[in-house]
Amino acid sequence: MSALHVCIEGIGFWSPGWPDWDAARRGLRGEAKADPAVVKPLPTLLAAAERRRAPLPVLLACEIAAQACAAAGHAPDTLPSVFAATHGDLVITDYMCRTLATAPRELSPIRFHNSVHNAPAGYWTIAANCHAGSTSISSWHSTFAIALFEAAVQALADDTPVLLAAYDTESPGPLGDVSPSTTQFGVAMVIAPPNGRSSTLRMELQALQELTRAADPLPAEFAALAMNNPMAAQSLPVLAIMASAESGKLRIQAGKQSSLDLEFNA
Repeated sequence: MSALHVCIEGIGFWSPGWPDWDAARRGLRGEAKADPAVVKPLPTLLAAAERRRAPLPVLLACEIAAQACAAAGHAPDTLPSVFAATHGDLVITDYMCRTLATAPRELSPIRFHNSVHNAPAGYWTIAANCHAGSTSISSWHSTFAIALFEAAVQALADDTPVLLAAYDTESPGPLGDVSPSTTQFGVAMVIAPPNGRSSTLRMELQALQELTRAADPLPAEFAALAMNNPMAAQSLPVLAIMASAESGKLRIQAGKQSSLDLEFNA
């Protein structure tokens, strides 16, 4: 296929200890340490009552999405979006499985409502009063690559900036053995067509190639994060290149039969 050329106009980031992209970028450069006071995302876009009852993936997705929009200078109600999670909300899935197995009449309608994969996208579009289209994606450990590609295709096809939000939270109980995750992590980007500008990122999807373009080692705190969260593992090598503010190349897996070649321009 032909290569795609896009610009990354803004980035949002949240994980325990790292409240935004500025902090994470300095951490990825080895210039900062995690802040132990940062323990839970608190998206101000959601009303206080919504923040109290919304599940963690919703809080995380809305926080990083709002950060990316602000960094890019776009109003949240103007952007189509792509939301992506490796496994969705496994805390609620675990709760529903346990309740159905023991006391099915006690299943909470509200928690069932929040179990669907596009719940974070729904909360976001309602809170932002956004009527633009939204896509929710899950593709196991290729989720970030597929979501990045999807957002770029939409941006170029429709000639408009697209919001990408990718996130994962903990996976408890027996589900933790299938999809291990012990912490929260999220990253968001506003991806736009160049429209006369020099592109930030060139990407090319092709038949699966050996992942010969190995990522540079991550700082210890981020290496641990990558080991404990699938979305962090998928995206942190990409973010490390972006944090360096240098040109670089990376190949990431995008499914069983394809890989995604990325080339970053400083």
